[in-house]
Amino acid sequence: MFWMLIVETIAKIRRLSRVQGKSIKAICRELKVSRKVVRKVLRSDETEFRYERKHQPYPRMGAWREELDRMLT
Repeated sequence: MFWMLIVETIAKIRRLSRVQGKSIKAICRELKVSRKVVRKVLRSDETEFRYERKHQPYPRMGAWREELDRMLT
C-alpha cells in the first residue's frame, strides 16, 4: 500500500507559492494537504513522491498472530 502525491498537486503547490505568492498555510487550506507536505514539495525538485510502508504493523493482533496463522494454514 502506498500513498502518492500526484504531479498535478505538486504543480499546483509550486504555482500557488512561486507565482501567486501564497503562504504555506494558505496553500494547505486550499488544497487540503498538510504543511509538512507543502514544505517537502517546495524544498524538493521531485515531480512525484511515494510513501511505501516497509512493515505492516499488527498492534492488536500481535499476540494472536502465530495462532491465527496456524489456524488458517
